[in-house]
Amino acid sequence: MLYAGGRPFPALAACEHYAGNEKLIRKALALQQSLGLIFDITADCEDGAPAGREHEHAAMVAALINSGENRFNRLGARIHDARHPAWRDELDILISRAGQRLAYLVLPKPESLADVHTQIAALAEARLHNGIQRAIPVHVLIETPGALHAAWPIAALPEVESLDFGLMDFVSAHHGAIPASAMRSPGQFDHPLIARAKCEIAAAALGNGIVPTHNVTTEFRDPAVVAADAHRARQEFGYLRMWSIHPNQIEPIVAAMRPSFDETAEACAILTAAAAAAWGPIQIDGRLHDRASYRYYWELLQRAHATGVALPAAAAPFFTVLPA
Repeated sequence: MLYAGGRPFPALAACEHYAGNEKLIRKALALQQSLGLIFDITADCEDGAPAGREHEHAAMVAALINSGENRFNRLGARIHDARHPAWRDELDILISRAGQRLAYLVLPKPESLADVHTQIAALAEARLHNGIQRAIPVHVLIETPGALHAAWPIAALPEVESLDFGLMDFVSAHHGAIPASAMRSPGQFDHPLIARAKCEIAAAALGNGIVPTHNVTTEFRDPAVVAADAHRARQEFGYLRMWSIHPNQIEPIVAAMRPSFDETAEACAILTAAAAAAWGPIQIDGRLHDRASYRYYWELLQRAHATGVALPAAAAPFFTVLPA
């Protein structure tokens, strides 16, 4: 009703947790079952795979995707970049063995739009070859100046549902021109070249109706630092999702990214009144609302639901799946 002529905004969890080896992936899956669907898990075939054992690592990831431990089917995977000799093998293993349950595929380090096209075309071919009819969303890591330059056309690709910022690789790609202090806070938010990159990625993602995902925070012992970084990413730069690299980071990120209870209650009141008016224009407290504002409040309510905010009872019908 609210998206006639356009696609709904992707409803992704506010946190994306990276895990590299089998032990850490299993630990993350157990935590996901405990905390609920407030975060996704990305199994890392790029940095997580021992050199020369990429095939075995991808096979392990595929087995975990297919396992009973993957209760919510929210386990994705990152493969190697388009210049690495192992990426096609990793892609073929993941799609042939786990294509029906792979939540999404992360593509790292593209230098250009052409690199993204190459890997998306290979994904389509692998799906066709293995009879996988479901779409497998793609997340693209912006880690190079070339990829930043192409952020808008990359974000416009129909397969892409998230643009992710790879901070440390992006700093390294500038050959020492950006100081190491820009890899951590407050430099990562204050250095002009980094702030520009964050803004451009968020603008490209949101401008094309997909999710901007913020880079990792290397501090994991102090949850206040993690929460502060997530809060700045959300409030100052427009990011709706953020990476985690340690279980201690997940809950501070989700808490910082979630809407407040007051925002959630307001959204519920507006949407309830809108539904009663068959989604025609309404007024509440002297303010007019129509489908443009309904879309805003519906997406806010979705974020609240995905991040574990206690919803008013009146919101329950919006999240009830009707029988086919």
